[in-house]
Amino acid sequence: MRLTISHITEYRYDEPSQFSLQRLRLTPRTGPGQTVLNWKLTVEGAHPEVEYDDQFANRATLVSLDGEQQTTRIVASGEVETEDLNGVTGQHSGFSPLWLFLRETPRTKAGKLTKELLRGLSGDNELGKMHALMSAIHKAVDYKPGTSDTETTAEQALEKKSGVCQDHAHIFIAGARALGIPARYVSGYLMMEGKNEQAATHAWAEAHVPGLGWVGFDPANDVCPDARYVRIATGLCYRDAAPVSGMRIGTPGETLTVKVTVATQGQSQSQS
Repeated sequence: MRLTISHITEYRYDEPSQFSLQRLRLTPRTGPGQTVLNWKLTVEGAHPEVEYDDQFANRATLVSLDGEQQTTRIVASGEVETEDLNGVTGQHSGFSPLWLFLRETPRTKAGKLTKELLRGLSGDNELGKMHALMSAIHKAVDYKPGTSDTETTAEQALEKKSGVCQDHAHIFIAGARALGIPARYVSGYLMMEGKNEQAATHAWAEAHVPGLGWVGFDPANDVCPDARYVRIATGLCYRDAAPVSGMRIGTPGETLTVKVTVATQGQSQSQS
């Protein structure tokens, strides 16, 4: 499947910011299940400083804003050829050792509610348990935008019984690690059925299953990633794979607008 992707992020500041530094993880890489045909990342209202590969082998770009600029516009776009591998992305590689993905973070710490969720799981092996965990989270936590934020923990989302894809991924990671299975957070894009324009990127999780390696699970939709998915970045939790993150000196108010479009090549041509 050939996917055409456009991701626009725009910040409008009430007053000029003294200084800001942003880390962009908006560049997908060719790998199992996806081939990047072309990709472009442009930034208006900020200065590119450096590009590098972080500890999780994500392509990162640092940009700075210094002066009287009141708008920053980030555009990531391109085409990616994908195939359905039933969520399997293969054996572990990269700078970080596999055991690191057993480490808890504040967002993925398994508490009482996570452990209660694990008690009811079926499955004769690790793969079966991960499928059962994905389905259990899908049933336990409703998808409701606005009921959580980027700091919400797995336990808090389970307590509220609502959240977004980020929360579903954190709960899955917490549960998998509690079972002794390495797990990681994945940020990326999803082509949704009958809806090309979206208000955000997508997120899911991967577990390292013996004999298969990394396998993706999307509890928000109760499916393993297929040809509709494009991976951008991975990490221990949202913090390590956030599409845009950073710091700012000064406290002007800001308005954030995000527009994501994911379509097949035929769909994108019909819209133009």
